[in-house]
Amino acid sequence: MSILLIALGFAGLLIGGEFLVRGAVAIAERLRLSPVVIGITLVGFGTSMPELLASVQAALVGAPGIAVGNVVGSNIANILLILGAAAAIRPVIVARGEFRRDGTVLALATLLCLAAVLTGTLGRGAGLVFLAGLAVYIVHTIRTGAADPADPLAARPSMATALLCVVGGLVALLVGARSLVSGAVTVAADLGVSEAVIGLTVVAIGTSMPELITSVLAARRGQSALAFGNIVGSNLFNILGILGVTALVHPLEVPSVIAGFDIWVMLGATAVLMVAVLTVGRIGRPLGAALLLGYAAYLGWLVLSA
Repeated sequence: MSILLIALGFAGLLIGGEFLVRGAVAIAERLRLSPVVIGITLVGFGTSMPELLASVQAALVGAPGIAVGNVVGSNIANILLILGAAAAIRPVIVARGEFRRDGTVLALATLLCLAAVLTGTLGRGAGLVFLAGLAVYIVHTIRTGAADPADPLAARPSMATALLCVVGGLVALLVGARSLVSGAVTVAADLGVSEAVIGLTVVAIGTSMPELITSVLAARRGQSALAFGNIVGSNLFNILGILGVTALVHPLEVPSVIAGFDIWVMLGATAVLMVAVLTVGRIGRPLGAALLLGYAAYLGWLVLSA
């Protein structure tokens, strides 16, 4: 039964990712918003819904290792695994000027997450701060995210069709991710893996599948800005939105293993991303391969130290 859930989950993610990318690009064109803004907001936040559901559910059942590990592990996977895979398929080109705003917010959010994790507890006060920061960022991003005027004669889907694609894609992604995580967690639990490791690996990778599928499909379609925006938006939403909501619902005790190692891996991955983009403005195939190797090494360390 668990294997069937995993297979159905992958099918849902593949179908949902395709529809989400098509709909998001169409909306960006019709609203004259840049693809990176759509990637950061609509696509990035939408594909992070599985992480939100998983972390809140984990907090409510008294599994803080899964709740926090899911966010930290997902952010690591987003950069090392997903951005690495997208760049390996096609180099990801980023407008450095536009990224200075989003990169600054990502850096601040990551440092805020580090400070909160090192205290050992994520309480409701921290949750409110995270959510307030997210609200300010969303408003500012939409206000400053206008693209060049679109060609009125260009053929594109209607707004209703585009919205239907996005909603349908998100539903398929959420159902697929839930099915995949349910099956994977059952298999991992049967093998006797610790709660924190399950959160950092199985749950984090499973709930990051929407980002993986969406970014890879976007890269293959030449929408590198959408793929990159998806990663940045997901990481921001994971920290400010998911940890914020989860801490408000139920304060979290941070496992010492995450505070001692994994949060620093997340910080390092974010630093690599920022340095690469701000210095050369692209994530090329060599760096993409290096990111993938880094993620393989990280997973290997987790397995050996479990």
